[in-house]
Amino acid sequence: MSAACPKFAYIGLPWRSGIEPVEVKRELMMSREQAGAKAGQMANVDASTKRPTIVFGAFDRHNFGDMLFAHVVARLLDERCAGLAPVFAGCAQRDLRAYGGHETAALAQLAARWRDEPVTLIHAGGELLTCDAWEAAVMLTNPDDAQSHIARHGSRAQDRRAWARSVLGTDAPAPYVVGRETFPHATSICFNAIGGARLDEIDASLRAEVLARLRTADAITVRDARTQAALRAAGIEAPLVPDPASMVAALFGERIAAHASAGAVAEVRRAFPRGYLAVQFSADFGDDATLAGIARQMDSLGAASGLGIALFRAGAAPWHDDIAVYERMARRMCHAAVRIFSSLNVWDICALIAESAGFAGSSLHGRIIAMAYALPRVNFQPADSCKQQAYVSTWEGADTPGVVPLERLHEAMLVALQADRDALRQQASMLARRHEAGFDAIAGVVRT
Repeated sequence: MSAACPKFAYIGLPWRSGIEPVEVKRELMMSREQAGAKAGQMANVDASTKRPTIVFGAFDRHNFGDMLFAHVVARLLDERCAGLAPVFAGCAQRDLRAYGGHETAALAQLAARWRDEPVTLIHAGGELLTCDAWEAAVMLTNPDDAQSHIARHGSRAQDRRAWARSVLGTDAPAPYVVGRETFPHATSICFNAIGGARLDEIDASLRAEVLARLRTADAITVRDARTQAALRAAGIEAPLVPDPASMVAALFGERIAAHASAGAVAEVRRAFPRGYLAVQFSADFGDDATLAGIARQMDSLGAASGLGIALFRAGAAPWHDDIAVYERMARRMCHAAVRIFSSLNVWDICALIAESAGFAGSSLHGRIIAMAYALPRVNFQPADSCKQQAYVSTWEGADTPGVVPLERLHEAMLVALQADRDALRQQASMLARRHEAGFDAIAGVVRT
């Protein structure tokens, strides 16, 4: 790093004074022993419930998009099905309320308890159809331990299956796709705006399992045309609706505005009086050459736009974002206005994007929140950008920069910043209405 290049600073160190960024990882995961300390005790489960309603998804780990799904579905259910008290469930029992998420029950425990009950099960959304048991188990481990588990179990399929079973409590090959094999007496099983952009490419046995479970569902909507086409080819019709996070501004605008006016986001706004770009990228961009390329693009963007660069994490679970990678990139930058935003609270993250001049990153949900707030946005290409490409090609206009190679980021972001804001607002409103209309059909099934 040149001696002329400034040091970066942190904004929004979370939860307690003096916490070091490396310690954040240790606080994200509750051990299985802690989570299940009292046998049979499950998150927000009312033993007197006559007709249990389960909202299920991958919001048992820190990924801000998945964590938002639970909020969106709960609010839409409350508006349409008065009196329901949903139980939030994932593959593991976790408590992410400190980060703006939910306390989740482990689905395997709920299945043992409610197998013969008239359960309503709603898959809340996300790229669930292609997540296998190994991937799910790794993403539910403590980030500090993930690499050792991968090294110990990752080389042999039999070891991967056995270890995943020990973590998830199930042999299911696609643990986030649940049908009547788990709840044979379910009143309804619904899939809300789910994704599976690589469904036609995954292992044939896994795909067959996923399709078999989908065929037992009472309602399915999907969030991109590629997933829709894959299901149609298998004889499953699924209407197209935008991602649940398209509703975030409409449903939670006041809460997000409150987070924008205080705390970590207010610090960012004070640090960048001329505005800032909300920037994110996953840990798989972490080799030195790629980080140098990102730093050059950020320097060029900062110089051309006059905006600050606020680096934030969209997820802190394994295989998501890593603050140490941001540190290494920021040290390569010469643009003076760069900060690392440390808060992992989902409402802080939404507020950071909402108050920005635009979003640039690899996260699909970084883009979707920018879309919801009618902001300029660009994705730059991770190693696997299939779901980003699928969503962009389904919902973005031809004139909007989509998923671009890293070397084109500076150019694409400057184009995005010139977008017609009225057109962006109209699009944001349309996407929210489309998701709400799609959810109405699911709520109709739940009410019957």
